[in-house]
Amino acid sequence: MFRSPGSAIFAAAVAALALALSACGSSGSGSSSSSSLVIADVAPFSGVDAALGPTYLVSCTGATQAINKAGGVLGHKLACVAADTRGEPADAVPAVGSLFATHHPQLVIGCTSDEAAAVVPIINKDKTVMFCMTGQSEFSHVAYPYFYRLVPPDLAESYAMTVIAKGLGYKRIALAFGNDIGSQTFVQPAISAIAKAGLTLVANETLSLTATTFRTEAQKIVSAHPDAIMTEALGSADPTLFAEIKQLNGGKMIPIIGTSAAISPAFYSAAAKAVGAATFSSLFHADNLVTATSGPAYQAFSQALLAVKGKVNGAQSGNFTTYFTAPGAVHLYDGINLAALAMIAAKSTSTATWKPWIAKIGNGVPGAVVVNSFAQGAAALKSGKQIRYVGPGGPTSFDAFHDSPGIFQVDTYSPTGAVNVSGNISAAQLRAVAP
Repeated sequence: MFRSPGSAIFAAAVAALALALSACGSSGSGSSSSSSLVIADVAPFSGVDAALGPTYLVSCTGATQAINKAGGVLGHKLACVAADTRGEPADAVPAVGSLFATHHPQLVIGCTSDEAAAVVPIINKDKTVMFCMTGQSEFSHVAYPYFYRLVPPDLAESYAMTVIAKGLGYKRIALAFGNDIGSQTFVQPAISAIAKAGLTLVANETLSLTATTFRTEAQKIVSAHPDAIMTEALGSADPTLFAEIKQLNGGKMIPIIGTSAAISPAFYSAAAKAVGAATFSSLFHADNLVTATSGPAYQAFSQALLAVKGKVNGAQSGNFTTYFTAPGAVHLYDGINLAALAMIAAKSTSTATWKPWIAKIGNGVPGAVVVNSFAQGAAALKSGKQIRYVGPGGPTSFDAFHDSPGIFQVDTYSPTGAVNVSGNISAAQLRAVAP
């Protein structure tokens, strides 16, 4: 899942929502053009996870503008609208109801672990295709025909963090995860993986996301003398915890291993401010999905995002290039392109007709030519070719539950906040720590 901290950033995100939606070519509360195919960003725009919605709009804006520039889809332009779930299931359900009453989206993106369990059944019942950013494991074995996911379940990230810890020679591990639904899904798999790997769990602290200090939790972690801390806590929680750990540990920071949520400009800015950029960058690792860092798919993707830089202000803080490897930006861009190409391949915007083409174009069929952008794919389809889309997130391999989890890599930060890839994690390494 893609998560971003910082209350000041969240406030800016909400204030910039109108601008973000305008950049997508449609208002989130008004009617879109009759010639537009609507993509709905169902995600938090307020609450502790308020940076998620605007972040996904970076991807939506970049993808749709590139698609529209390449001629659109069967005579239609694409437009983005938003539904603010506030990161709470109780708020997400009426938000989705209002969305479908005002706009009938052709595609839904977002649906994070905060609200997925509540909204996926509703969106599925409406027979609307969705590309979701939830890591909840239930979606790996419960069939929702309209649900697609290009990110792994959270338990796989717990295994990946454990592999990182073991590879770095850490033996004593502390856990510090937020008390929200999405973060807590990492905890039990992490405990099991740590034991399987022969490491020792020395502390397990739950952080209230509404708290302003974690001095008690920080003291327990420091007193346990861990070699590293595995963590995901939303909003300002993690940076606050880091600052207090450093203070209580004689000015020394304990190494941090984060989830892919930590790969965001907002997270880096807040954490670097809390403990110092040089200190944080030298002691931080995170798991992330392997993404392209060069080549035609990366070039098309980075150009699409750079074309909208400054148009979704609430989502842009710190080093903008961080979005080029951020899971939410990469995989929702790929999802939007897959959906748009599926419509062209099916020669229809009827969901029942184009939905089967998602897996055909993603997984490929015999004789398919590889394409790396919407423009390239659309041109190949119009010339009568079969295609396999391989975007910046790499090739897909959708299973019966429409999961395509990808391959993990290990990311670090430079002192300026740029993301560096320091290694890869094999499937065999993940299996070795899985219970």
